[in-house]
Amino acid sequence: MGDELDQLRAVVPDAAVLTDPDVMAAYSRDQTTVVTAGQPRCVVLASRTHHVTAALTWAQQHRVPVVPRGAGTGLAGGATATDGCLVLSTARMTAIRELDPVNEVAVAEAGVLTADLDHAAAGHGLMYAPDPSSSEISTIGGNLATNAGGLRCVKYGVTRDSVLGLEVVLPGGQVLRTGRRTVKGVTGYDLTGLFVGSEGTLGVITSATLRLRPRPDRYPSTVTATFDSFEAAAGAVSAVLAARLRPSMLELMDAATLRAIDDWKNTGFGDVQALLIAQDDGDQADQGAAAMLEICEREAAATAQVSASEAESRQLLELRRLAYPALERLGVTLTEDVCVPRSKLPEMVGRIERAAQKHGVIIATVAHAGDGNLHPLFVFDRGLPDVPATVWSAADEIFRGALDLGGTLTGEHGVGIIKRRWLAAELGPASMAVHHAIKQALDPDGIMNPGKVL
Repeated sequence: MGDELDQLRAVVPDAAVLTDPDVMAAYSRDQTTVVTAGQPRCVVLASRTHHVTAALTWAQQHRVPVVPRGAGTGLAGGATATDGCLVLSTARMTAIRELDPVNEVAVAEAGVLTADLDHAAAGHGLMYAPDPSSSEISTIGGNLATNAGGLRCVKYGVTRDSVLGLEVVLPGGQVLRTGRRTVKGVTGYDLTGLFVGSEGTLGVITSATLRLRPRPDRYPSTVTATFDSFEAAAGAVSAVLAARLRPSMLELMDAATLRAIDDWKNTGFGDVQALLIAQDDGDQADQGAAAMLEICEREAAATAQVSASEAESRQLLELRRLAYPALERLGVTLTEDVCVPRSKLPEMVGRIERAAQKHGVIIATVAHAGDGNLHPLFVFDRGLPDVPATVWSAADEIFRGALDLGGTLTGEHGVGIIKRRWLAAELGPASMAVHHAIKQALDPDGIMNPGKVL
């Protein structure tokens, strides 16, 4: 083993190769704490594409499994180490190689923080639209690997909708460049779309050519409305969408989430049953906000108002971003990610609430409601050896309920380890066979992120 690691150090001389078990532990898992991580053989901290190329060449030669990772903010176990693997981190690949304001394009390496790219674009009157809740700490590479979504998805789509092309290192070290930098382009198969959302199972994304968009002239108008039930709030979302409005954000939080945030930050929302936060960043933002306000009032909101200032709007948005850390203070959390047709949102909310009652588990729910994307967070006591069976039973009921309503197991977090057992239920045998054929074609030795997705 020592000789093999010496060979690895020789081919990545200016990259960090870590072997201390205590140090490697920090790179062995993502935010999915309910998954047990294995013990890596080593960790490579790549800062150049040629580091990734050399590491994957070495791994192929020695049949060493490779677990790619970015910042480790994933919520499906996709970056969980396996015993004896090489953990390949791209977090040090932080260059924005190009920012072209004329063509509204950026080329960013995998380790660039999502918010940093957006801030760089802002200097040119542009924005990078994908806006996951973890944008201040998650990387472009991780967002690409899971096809991350976020708060602005209702208007701008998920990460894939902002990707024009990729630089990917395949198993064995070959560099593949996909896509283009033009607005249109349909030459060949959509290899860019194939790798976005592949969760490191086909190769390692090292950089991306990304679409930028004009930045709104001013901070969006923000509407907040409280409701007597989460299901009623979901009904208001359906009414907003049915009115053909174009909100840039429609977010929901339930009573359990609001209570957890209030206990931590004393927000004054501790007794609220459901909170809707909506924004409109369009040219007619004030009219859009007024229309959403009127709809919320018509849908029996307990309170409804438009923010008085940009500072107030930012505070409300920060409230939404506090949901996950507030709930993590209460115990171990299993954060899930189902998505249903938007018209089915109220029904799915009801199914989640009934599953919680039936199985006696605590489920707090937040939602990118404009997409029909719900995040039920299961909270249970720390120190348990495994996830309680009641939690898995409730999760199973929720997943199958989403599929029954024409939805999907995951809207943005990915399959990872957590949802492998349900994958075939959504995809079916023909699609599963195609997935396995693609995996076999690109990774015949099965070294890329083994045990994830398939």
